[in-house]
Parts: sequence; C-alpha cells; structure tokens
Amino acid sequence: MTALNLVGMIVLALVLALAAGAASGLKIGAEALGSGLAALMGAFFGPTAALPAVLVGLLVLYFVR
Repeated sequence: MTALNLVGMIVLALVLALAAGAASGLKIGAEALGSGLAALMGAFFGPTAALPAVLVGLLVLYFVR
C-alpha cells in the first residue's frame, strides 16, 4: 500500500461519509428541521463516526500485510 493509495482511500471515505451523512440527515430530520439544516448536520456528523473507523481499518490492513 503506497502513500498515494492511503490518501486516496481516506479522501474517498471522507466523500462517502459526507454523502451518507447528508442522506441520513435528510431521511431522519427533514420534517422537523427542514431539509437544508438536516443535510448540513448529517454531513457534519457523518464523518465523525466514519473516519476513525476507516483510519483504524487502514492501519490494520497496513500492518497485516
């Protein structure tokens, strides 16, 4: 695993976490908060859960190889 692969995977994980968080925020809170605020909050809180898990997973993959 090269450094470029590692950075690419982290960036991809960040983009997917932002999109998934925004979609989840829309599904859960659009009625109560409005669609704009729900998507913004979802995009903010989505990566806070996903990125640490991705970093730990990539760290494990790096040391297992």
